[in-house]
Amino acid sequence: MSSVPAVPILVFSDLDGTLIDHATYSWDAAKPALEALRACGGGLIMASSKTGPEIANIRAALGWSHWPAIVENGAGLLPANGSGMADSTQYSKLRAILDDTPPALRQHFRGFGDMTAAQVSAVTGLDAAHASLAKTRAFSEPGLWGGTAEQLDLLLNHLSQHGISAREGGRFLTLSFGQTKADRMAELIAEYQPAHTVALGDAPNDVEMLQTADTGVIVANPHRKALPALKGEETGAIIRTALPGPHGWNAAILGLLIDLNLR
Repeated sequence: MSSVPAVPILVFSDLDGTLIDHATYSWDAAKPALEALRACGGGLIMASSKTGPEIANIRAALGWSHWPAIVENGAGLLPANGSGMADSTQYSKLRAILDDTPPALRQHFRGFGDMTAAQVSAVTGLDAAHASLAKTRAFSEPGLWGGTAEQLDLLLNHLSQHGISAREGGRFLTLSFGQTKADRMAELIAEYQPAHTVALGDAPNDVEMLQTADTGVIVANPHRKALPALKGEETGAIIRTALPGPHGWNAAILGLLIDLNLR
């Protein structure tokens, strides 16, 4: 039995395009809901394809370092108050498999490990310092896909023989050895025993997390194709925001806190 006291509401949130604005990387619009969540004793667990060091900085800036985070699409966990640095053995193994992939299959995937920090900055919009943190990977490899769907199927079939799977996020295709945001979410729910769970996201790699929570929130993102209708929407277990990014995040959380008599 966990020694951690139960919390009234535990929020699992994607970052880019969800809690953080897709274009400006600002979370200012979500500040009212973040403060209301803090005031009611709720918890916030960030769940992103970002690296541990990246999320550690964001978590500290928002004042939520006392909560753990799910990093690199669920391939790793960032402990509460941790710096984000982790053993990179898994990442080195993944890159070695990529390097041994036949060129005809490999040529259309350009991972962060294939880019300089300046190139990562160019494709993400991050400044140089944050682009360097994005390259400090321990578990997974995000990248850009430039080939056809058929060519991607061939690459993924080859990689699957080595235990590597792919997840589509808001911007990138991310390769890893398989654990998902939802897997990590289940571990943390068992530890913290929240009375109610909420998950917010905008991309295909968030779907399992949305469907695991008591309430799933699909945050509008005009920069990408909307998620298809999901099981749970017909019952209200999954809802969609009208507003995009942190504006939608703010409205959804404030509304849920009222519905749950927590505000």
